[in-house]
Amino acid sequence: MKALLEMKQRLKIFYSKYDIYLIPAVKFAFAFSAFLLINKQVGFMEKLAGPEVSLLLALLCSFLPVNMIAVFGAILICVHAFALSLEVFAMTVGLLFIMYGIYFRIAPGYGYVLILTPAAFFLNIPYALPLTLGLTGGPVCAVPMAFGIIVYNLMYYMKNNTTMLSSSDTEQMISRLTYLVENVLNNKNVILTILVFALTLMIVYAVRRMNVDYAWYFAIGTGAVANVVLFLLGALVMEVDVPIGPLMLETLAAVGIALIVEFFAFNVDYSRTEYTQFEDDEYYYYVKAVPKMSIAVPEKKVKKINSRHKNNRRRH
Repeated sequence: MKALLEMKQRLKIFYSKYDIYLIPAVKFAFAFSAFLLINKQVGFMEKLAGPEVSLLLALLCSFLPVNMIAVFGAILICVHAFALSLEVFAMTVGLLFIMYGIYFRIAPGYGYVLILTPAAFFLNIPYALPLTLGLTGGPVCAVPMAFGIIVYNLMYYMKNNTTMLSSSDTEQMISRLTYLVENVLNNKNVILTILVFALTLMIVYAVRRMNVDYAWYFAIGTGAVANVVLFLLGALVMEVDVPIGPLMLETLAAVGIALIVEFFAFNVDYSRTEYTQFEDDEYYYYVKAVPKMSIAVPEKKVKKINSRHKNNRRRH
C-alpha cells in the first residue's frame, strides 16, 4: 500500500509540474483512439479510414475543448454513413443532431462520456460506466451515457449489416430505414441497457454521498449487485435474453476498474476520522473530518564529490 501511495503522490507532483503539456497529450491520445475506433468499426469511406485522417483530427482536438472530440467523431460517423447509403446518412444525421442538441442543452460538460461509452462496449467493459460515473460524476451523466449507448448500437448494426444497408434497390429503402430504427431506437436490449445503467448510476451516486464510513466501497458493491439484479429482472419483464456468464464476469471487471478509480479519485483514511462541533448565534455545527490518505515522497539526494578537493587531501 505504501508503494501505491508513493506512486500516486509522484503522479500528482508530476502532473502539477507538466500539466500544460500533459493535458493536450491526453486529449490527443483520447481523440486519436476514438477516431481509430470509429474508422475500424464503420470505415466505409476508404479515403477517411486511414490513420492519417485520425492523426490530423486528433492533433486539432488536442488544442480544442473535449466536446470537439465528440463533434468530430459524429461528423466522421455521418461521412461513413453517407458512403454506405443516402438513407442511412439521413437517419444518422437526424439522430445525432437531436441527441447532440439535447446533450449540449443538459450536460455540456461531459463530452468525454459520449466518447467513452461506445469505447467501453467495444472493449467489453460496459458495466464500468455506471459505477465509475456514479463515483466521479452525477445523475446528469446518464444523458450522455444513454446517447453513447445509442451511438454504439448504431455503429454496431451499420457494421454487421453492410450488405443490406448499402443495397441500391430503391424498393428496399423503407425496409432499410425501418430495420435501423427497430434495432437502434426500438430495441428492447438497448432500452433495457439505458434504463439499468441510469438506475445503477443513480444508486452508486446516492450511496457514495451517504455520511457513513467507506461510503465509496459500499457504493461500488451496491452498484455491482444492482446492475446484475436489474438486468436479470429487466430480462424477465421485457422478455429479452441477457447472458448470465458475461454479465457476472464483466460486472466483476467493472468493480476492479471502479476500485482503481476510487484509489486515485478519493482514497481516505477512516482510521483517523475526527469529529468536532461549534456554534454561532443561530446554529450548532457538527463536523466530521476524514483525512485523505497520503504519504511523503522521499527526495533523492545526490552527493557531489569534488575530485580536486579529494586529491589535495591526499597530498597533505
